[in-house]
Amino acid sequence: MKKIKIIAGITWAFAGLILIIILFPGLTSFSVSASKLPFMRLNPRYTGGEIAHQIIAENCTLNIRKPVFNGLLKERNTGFVQLDWHGTIPEMINDSIDYNYDGKKDFCIFIDRKNSKTVLAPLSSRVKGVAISTPTSFGWAVRVRLLKE
Repeated sequence: MKKIKIIAGITWAFAGLILIIILFPGLTSFSVSASKLPFMRLNPRYTGGEIAHQIIAENCTLNIRKPVFNGLLKERNTGFVQLDWHGTIPEMINDSIDYNYDGKKDFCIFIDRKNSKTVLAPLSSRVKGVAISTPTSFGWAVRVRLLKE
């Protein structure tokens, strides 16, 4: 019985190896076609979430994204909101942001791009601080940590 299990295990491993070798060249086209399925989309923790509002100035556009609280099985108690500045961005950014558009400013943010220094002044108890503030290929991005309501 023990020899039968060993032979079956080796056969199964060998069959799997052969299957992988046969399918390996086609994995690229399979992954591309799988990524185009309608239910496949990038995680908002990676992308920063969907754009909720855009503030367009002369040379600069500010994208305020929807707050992200998602987790693997349920929503988390902590999350973030991402802000993206595009275009010709001034060396000093000083903005007051109402990310949930309830009519009250939620925080003020000051960014010194020369020194990569970001200062956040929370005006709401839900705002907890800066998670990430970094230059990007399109301008500047900031993630502000939040607590869920």
